[in-house]
This record gives sequence, structure tokens and C-alpha cells, in this order.
Amino acid sequence: MIKGEPNGRRVRDRVNQDDTATLLYSSGTTGTSKGVISSHGNYIAMIETFAARFKTEDTFICTVPMFHIYGLAAFIMALHALGSTIVILSRFDMHGLLSAVSTYKATCLPIVPPVVVAMVNDADKIKSKYDLSSLRSILCGGSPLSKEIIEGFLNKYPTVHILQGYALTESTGTGASANTVEESRKYGSVGILTANSEAKIVDPETGKALSVNRMGELWLRSPSIMKGYFSNLEATRTTLDSEGWLRTGDLCYIDEDGFLFIVDRLKELIKYKGFQVPPAELEALLLSHPEISDAAVIPFPDKEVGQYPMAYVVRKPGSDDLSEIAVMDFVAKQVAPYKRIRRVAFVASIPKTPSGKILRKDLIKLATSKL
Repeated sequence: MIKGEPNGRRVRDRVNQDDTATLLYSSGTTGTSKGVISSHGNYIAMIETFAARFKTEDTFICTVPMFHIYGLAAFIMALHALGSTIVILSRFDMHGLLSAVSTYKATCLPIVPPVVVAMVNDADKIKSKYDLSSLRSILCGGSPLSKEIIEGFLNKYPTVHILQGYALTESTGTGASANTVEESRKYGSVGILTANSEAKIVDPETGKALSVNRMGELWLRSPSIMKGYFSNLEATRTTLDSEGWLRTGDLCYIDEDGFLFIVDRLKELIKYKGFQVPPAELEALLLSHPEISDAAVIPFPDKEVGQYPMAYVVRKPGSDDLSEIAVMDFVAKQVAPYKRIRRVAFVASIPKTPSGKILRKDLIKLATSKL
């Protein structure tokens, strides 16, 4: 066999780790969606992170869209590369999901918060109809689960553990995760930082790094961080600094044990007079109400106070008598005066992205359309 020199085409088509691999678009829950440029090297680093976390003998049900970083990173790339068993649903519905768990004896179920809430609300019906005895863990991402939801789930499904995680499209599906049962018991946390990653909590106003248990913006740096935004140099410049730190835009804190807690998106904080109100905190409280199946909180403009919290609420079946006053009183008894909800609207469903994030901009547009 004669070994020849590479021809021009082979040299031209050679792919390097820094070359662009994918162009995914951010969820756009608060503003315009942006194209996220991820490299082959970003995905190699991501797969190494997943390899250290999951076991190949686990059987997974794919419930999340593969055009989203959750589905692309977890199922198309990482778990596939590990040789895990993956059951792909042709479309998502609760019956198909739970039937697949029963039929294929799934051990691990990656889902988003709305599915967890649905499993809690309909637990008695679900357990009487489906065999979920093989299920050992739930992987939940997209937005943080409240302590009330986690405790409600564990009460209904005591042999299943919830392992929360945190990631962004801009970090190629990595960030933080609870990897063990012990780590999952730190309620409210999304786990500890993933391997080969750095994090710091920064004062959004001064850019100064803060100490443990101080709330500020989360900055991340790792081999998984994106190259930048497609055709948007200004957004890239304001999100990635010269040292490779990604400004996540998430309001967080890290405790003394290194666990990360997500409070809310900085852009979504409600500015009531001089106070800042995290919508996620009020949403978690609303979901603990026995007659509420889903909820979203948005800022409503007001000339005197700037903004105040408004809630969109989905009543549970048979709870048509639940009133606006009852909802506002329920919250008022449990929060500081500036966090009180001052307007309520009842809806059939809360608009969300395929990954389960609330589309607040749609609700804000709806709420302010008649002003």
C-alpha cells in the first residue's frame, strides 16, 4: 500500500476542536432569542462531564426535545456515547411517558418541573395504573424545584430520588448537579459545580466577587462555555469577558458546602419601590396551595411603586370557587409586605418553552395589552 500526500480537499475539510459544531438558540423567555455557537471542544468537555456522572446500566426515557440543549447534550451525545439504553418517545404525553417506564423498566427519568408537578398532583391515579417500581431517580432541570414540590414528590414516591441540575445553552448543558442521594437532600439546591468548572458570585453593580451565602450574579468558566453569539458581537461582549467568564444572568448564591442555589433571573426580578422580588419564590409558594396546579408571577407596571407582583394561576379541577382575594391572602400571610401579590388572573394553562421555562414576556404582554 502506497501512502500518498493529503490532497487539497482533505486538508480543507479537516475539523478542529475549536470549529463550530452547533448553533442552538436560547429560549428567549425574557427577550429576543440568540444563536449560541458551540464548538466540538465544548461537546467533548460536556461528554466527559456526563461520563463521570451516569452509569451505563441505567435505562433512560427521552422526554425532552432534542433541538434543545437538554435533549441534544444528554441523549444524542452524552448518554449515546456512554452506551446507555435510551427509549425515545415519538411525542410527549403523560400516558406514553409512564407506560414507557413500565414497559422498558426505566431506572432514570430526565424531566422538567411541570412534569414533576403533574406527577405529584396525580400521584394516586398514576401509582394505581402504572408500574414504576424500576424507577430509581428523577433528573430535573430547566428551573429550580421548591422544597414543597420536592417533599410532596418524595412523600408520594418514597423510593425515587430527585436529582436537580443547572445548565445553560451557553455552557453546553453543564453547570451544576446533584450526583448522589446525599447531595439531593440539600433542598432548594441544584447541586455542586460540575468537574473542570469554575464559578463565582459577583455583585451585578460593582463586578466584585462575593463571599459564601451572598446573593449575586453567577459567573461560570469551563471548557464547555460557548464561543459566542451568532452575528451578535455586542451580546457576546456583554456576556463573555476577556478572561473567559460567562455572565449567566442568574441571581444565585453558593453556601459554605459548595452547593449552588438559584434564586431567579436577574432580568425577571420585580422592582417594587426599592425592593427586589424574585418571581420564582412566589411561584413556589403558590404551587403549595392545595387548589392551584400551576402558576406564574410577573411584574405589573405601576406609577407609584414601579412594579408589583401579579400572578397567573391555574386552578385544579373542582376548584372553580378559588377567588383572587383568596390567592392574595394565602400569599400575604407568608411573605413580607413588599412581596405580596396585588393582582391575580386565572388561566387554563401557563405558556412555557419545550424545556419547561415560563414565557414571562408573553404573560407581560397579555397583562399590559389593555393599559
